[in-house]
Amino acid sequence: MKIIVPMAGRGTRLRPHTLVTPKPLIHVAGKPMVQRIVEDISRICDQKVDEIAYIVGPSFGKEAEKDLVAVAEKLGAKGSIYYQDVALGTAHAILCASESLHGKVVVAFADTLFKADFVLDSEKEGIIWVNRIDDPSQFGVVKLNSDGVITDFIEKPSVFVSDLAIIGIYYFKDGENLKKELQYLLDNNIKEKGEFQLTNALENMKRKGMKFIPGAVTEWLDCGNKDATVYTNSRILEFDRNKQLVNSTLVNENALIVEPCFIGENVVLRNSVVGPHVSIGDGCLIENAVLKNSIIQKNTKIRNTILNNSMIGMSAEYNGQAKELSFGDFSVEK
Repeated sequence: MKIIVPMAGRGTRLRPHTLVTPKPLIHVAGKPMVQRIVEDISRICDQKVDEIAYIVGPSFGKEAEKDLVAVAEKLGAKGSIYYQDVALGTAHAILCASESLHGKVVVAFADTLFKADFVLDSEKEGIIWVNRIDDPSQFGVVKLNSDGVITDFIEKPSVFVSDLAIIGIYYFKDGENLKKELQYLLDNNIKEKGEFQLTNALENMKRKGMKFIPGAVTEWLDCGNKDATVYTNSRILEFDRNKQLVNSTLVNENALIVEPCFIGENVVLRNSVVGPHVSIGDGCLIENAVLKNSIIQKNTKIRNTILNNSMIGMSAEYNGQAKELSFGDFSVEK
């Protein structure tokens, strides 16, 4: 089994947090988004994952690539890096990892976090994971027949056709066939809304007799913007509240922790109240502050403030008035 992770997008809706750090490498509840997705998929697979292939942008950097390979190796898999130099759509992104498209393949876009309690049935021809949502207009959606088999794929419908949104996780029993169908789109310049879309390849495969069934998750968690990411952080902390989330290196000087919270290595809490639903990265200092429902990345200093529903980048310093804040990496306000 292989996991293919397209993650070259610029993450513009999550700026300023993605100006320095690629979106899939932003930590949520103590782990990079991409690490969470590959761990969760590995957990539900019914056979061993032997390779994780990441499709990254050219500006990610060697250190980020090294970290991605390490994530794969921790799961007992080979880590492979591929590049998408120009954003030409989901089909083009996946095809950038063409050398790894063989055998059984899971494709998972890196900002799709989920909670599930099932095992993937790798004997199915194809599985498309979906979630019922109120406004499907910004997603690819599917329609089903009376037997629960997918009959149509529609990319970002302008009129309502279905509320079953594709969440960005796909299983293909035959990776070579997937590669062939993706290549067909590029060779024939078949685009949807200006880009090569995976949904067009899925439609072609279905027309040729391949049966896709929907997969369901218990909860689908989005990290599209600051508010969604902060909410996702709170849900993951709730899922993990019975785990050890506070590192033993914490220096607690007259601070109260309201669980659940994640606190990384070598954090100092001084005269503060933290939580619930706060994640604090390694090496942070929190002093004379009240934090609730927020994400603080590593090596950041927060003083003399009250923050709620906020997201603070790495190596930042904030000392100011109470507010809801989106504060990027290396930013300083004293």
